[in-house]
Amino acid sequence: MHSAEIEITADGSATLFVREMDEHYHSVKGALTESNHIFRDSAFLYRADGSPMRLLEVGFGTGLNAAVTAMVADAEHPVHYISLEKYPVSTEMLRKLQYGELVNGELLDRIHAAFWNVPVEITPWFTLEKRHCDYTIDLLPEGIDVVYFDAFAPEKQPDMWTEEAFQRLVQVMNPGAVLTTYCSKGVIRRRLESLGLRVERIPGPPGGKREILRATRL
Repeated sequence: MHSAEIEITADGSATLFVREMDEHYHSVKGALTESNHIFRDSAFLYRADGSPMRLLEVGFGTGLNAAVTAMVADAEHPVHYISLEKYPVSTEMLRKLQYGELVNGELLDRIHAAFWNVPVEITPWFTLEKRHCDYTIDLLPEGIDVVYFDAFAPEKQPDMWTEEAFQRLVQVMNPGAVLTTYCSKGVIRRRLESLGLRVERIPGPPGGKREILRATRL
């Protein structure tokens, strides 16, 4: 993976910028705001019904989505959080982002220190399984209730957004499972609909994208 540089986004939280790809890990309108709104609120808390859930994140990245989810996981929102990442960010770079000043620093340290490729209990209600793998070809975990689809943009990583890749993903989603993504492009919406998902455009995060996508497996 190319080297990344730290940039501060509009809400004061940091993100990484990959100059060679001209791509950011999070929205420049607000990294923390994006994680809270698009993923935690619009997917995890939206789907939560008091029963244990299995959540699949496509793109662990900086671990920010995992951290904000761990902070709301409790006895009524227990979750096994499985995150896929082909190019893990170095521990040194993660420290420089200083997310511990914005989220629960103790939880964040446990998340970043967790071994890869094995389930690790971060709290009694949040088990993390960071998988170092290639989402497009490796076996995906089954029985998924929530999907955080946080890959780089379709024009940057087109192989992550193909109908074939989404089909593999849909096959491991339970009935009623929800998927959210920041990408609201019509071609992506139609691709998800062609696989039998009910797709809706919902409001994006404050100060950020006007719309995002939420898809439900019927």
